[in-house]
Amino acid sequence: MVPLIILLLILALFGGLGFAAHILWIVLVIAVVLWILGYFIGSVEAGSRRRWYGRW
Repeated sequence: MVPLIILLLILALFGGLGFAAHILWIVLVIAVVLWILGYFIGSVEAGSRRRWYGRW
């Protein structure tokens, strides 16, 4: 009975980690898209003015 409970706990842990990793990938992709949009929009509005975070 104890090995079955341990197995279920391990499966629940890995399932939870997989779901959290999937959500983190979605958040990462959204953040990168927003960063790229902000970079291009900021370069149009600011012209050649240097940004506060320098040149990347």
